[in-house]
Amino acid sequence: MIAPEPHPVAGPGFAPALGFAFEVRAFLAPSLHIGHGAGEATEYVPVTGGTVEGPRLRGTVLAGGGDWCDRRGGVYQLDARYLLQADDGAVIDITNRGYYHEDDSTAPAQYDGALQVSEPGVYYRTSPVFRTDAPAHLWLARTVFVGLARDDDSEVAIRFYSVV
Repeated sequence: MIAPEPHPVAGPGFAPALGFAFEVRAFLAPSLHIGHGAGEATEYVPVTGGTVEGPRLRGTVLAGGGDWCDRRGGVYQLDARYLLQADDGAVIDITNRGYYHEDDSTAPAQYDGALQVSEPGVYYRTSPVFRTDAPAHLWLARTVFVGLARDDDSEVAIRFYSVV
């Protein structure tokens, strides 16, 4: 039997695109110092609530989750886990890992329309994974996302873009 000829999925110069899905604004309590080792520090930042707004998802951030943050030098490795509740009542688990540092001289200010989503020199990106069994929201668990985060007083705003 002869195997079928492979067909290229993307031609030369192909680059994935990002589509804005929604923005999470997570309200934060003061951080709690956990400990540190040689050259690093670990803190926990409780999530106390928040909002979810966007064209593909609307709802709230439930209180009770948090972000474990390891700092080595000027680089913060983020590991957040919290729950979203969609307007239809469905609960969605999010594990959101990423990095934050302010030493990237090549990172420009970035905008989504008129909204500035990152400061010059700041790298603040996440890679979320969602879990739910709600039929209306299974697309979250079947899609790759990139999060562009920014601090805003006592909250963090993360714009989630699906990779298309």
